[in-house]
Amino acid sequence: MVINLKNKRILLTGGAGFLGSYVVSQLKERGCRNIFIPHIEEYDLVTMEAVKRLYSDARPDVVIHLAAKVGGIGANRENPGKFFYDNLMMGAQVMEIGRQRGIEKFVALGTVCSYPKFTPVPFKEEDLWNGYPEETNAPYGLAKKMLLVQSQAYRQQYGFNSIFLLPVNLYGPGDNFDPNSSHVIPALIKKCIDAKRGLSPTITFWGTGKPTREFLYVEDCAEAIVLATEKYNKSDPVNIGAGFEISIKDLVKLIAKLTGFKGKIIWDSTKPDGQPRRCLNTSKAKREFGFKARTQFEEGLKKTIEWYKRNNKEIILAK
Repeated sequence: MVINLKNKRILLTGGAGFLGSYVVSQLKERGCRNIFIPHIEEYDLVTMEAVKRLYSDARPDVVIHLAAKVGGIGANRENPGKFFYDNLMMGAQVMEIGRQRGIEKFVALGTVCSYPKFTPVPFKEEDLWNGYPEETNAPYGLAKKMLLVQSQAYRQQYGFNSIFLLPVNLYGPGDNFDPNSSHVIPALIKKCIDAKRGLSPTITFWGTGKPTREFLYVEDCAEAIVLATEKYNKSDPVNIGAGFEISIKDLVKLIAKLTGFKGKIIWDSTKPDGQPRRCLNTSKAKREFGFKARTQFEEGLKKTIEWYKRNNKEIILAK
């Protein structure tokens, strides 16, 4: 069953965020005009009262749940309780009220952080329960994984049409560059550009640089989410990724080259590396709803770097 989204009322939590803005663009390209985007100032989805009020105001046919409390390794280490509670409560309540209101479809977004710390590479969906996640982001990863449990339980008991997608690390124009909460690519770009401007002749990075990561351009992820919303109607989780891995050390070298940073790179091995390797098997997404990432990694990095340069006032003033 393929859902024609054009005339559906769509509730997009997290729609004002980084990934959400790209999902909005994809939906509008398909002719969707009735997209309800809640803002945290008006709807705090951690509280049940706000979730019920949101459903009454939006009256959705389809819910795409992107809203999450997220951050890099540092933010996860400092806020494990908040990351667990906020993500668990948001997901559980938004899905439960959706079930009560009889919506047509619920799309839940998980995270690659849900996978066990030592998962055979490339990660396959059936390996999701074969161990405990990497410790620094386990509370976040497990809270998001409960959406999968809820989705499967609700389909079994209530016939509720919900799906669960597992995107890998995202990057792209509009990403979060706040050093207190950003993920690895925006953090590296900011460090390299700031250092190049003369703020520092050296840059220091956490860990050893040995771990590998997979990165997906945000626009590609948005396309995958909308394709799955239209075409996928099973409870089995689906990986969303680009299907490649790069070491953090090689990533730093590449971003230094693309930003023009020629200074010294220092590795602080007293800081954690995080999960040793991350790379997804993406064959199910291709098979089930025809998704394959299109953006080449270096091309996506160049677009992200240019966006940061254009949108950072300090850099513009320094030119």
